[in-house]
Amino acid sequence: MRRRLTVAGNRLVHTVQELVGRGDVRRVCILDEEKSLLEIPVTLGDPASPATMLKVPVLAAIRAFGTLVDECTVEVETSENENKK
Repeated sequence: MRRRLTVAGNRLVHTVQELVGRGDVRRVCILDEEKSLLEIPVTLGDPASPATMLKVPVLAAIRAFGTLVDECTVEVETSENENKK
């Protein structure tokens, strides 16, 4: 299942960390004017994976992009199994 959120640039890092921390997210895509700028795959099955997925270089790239835009779209792909609970 996919959904889109509109996020202020200064809240982008926090929002992505929060989404990944939920545990049911498979992929996060950051879009600007419908163009995909950054896709972050999140591996399922490893409980430690979401916590370690966003390493410093990835967070730095997200933070840098967030400073350049007022607003962007975050597309989130979640696990079908988690949504059926």
